[in-house]
Amino acid sequence: MIGRREFTLAFGAASLVACTQSYAQKPSGETIMTDANIDWANLSSSDWEQRLTEMEFYVLRKEGTERPGSSPLNAEKRAGTFVCAGCALPLFTSEMKYESGTGWPSFFTTIDGAVGTKEDRKLFMKRTEYHCARCGGHQGHVFTDGPRPTGLRYCNNGVALDFIPA
Repeated sequence: MIGRREFTLAFGAASLVACTQSYAQKPSGETIMTDANIDWANLSSSDWEQRLTEMEFYVLRKEGTERPGSSPLNAEKRAGTFVCAGCALPLFTSEMKYESGTGWPSFFTTIDGAVGTKEDRKLFMKRTEYHCARCGGHQGHVFTDGPRPTGLRYCNNGVALDFIPA
């Protein structure tokens, strides 16, 4: 029989684990667990390759771009939260999403503090790239042709996101 001391220790350990982990669900129905103790910004390339699909790795870690119209999240209309496919940080809510006609999921703003930006001159033009503030995963580019109230269009690679229904 388990004593009160053993029960208390086991309960405390389980509570500690629960407080450092969160869960997200990928569109495929797969549940992913994220650990709050992971140093996301300093994972090695091989660590990322093990955690991500080939296409997620290409976009999130190599700053690639998926084909327009290829993501089922472009047509996602349910209430919920769009999270980084790399670390599950919430980036956008469904209320921030709109149909831009570009073939990629688009948002007019982000959740405060969720993304960082940097200048991108890869295609011989100046663009603003944005990435996940926690793991640094490339999400897409932000443009100034979006709707009110911000006038911004966060054009996101769907493969760089997971959706968690409300």
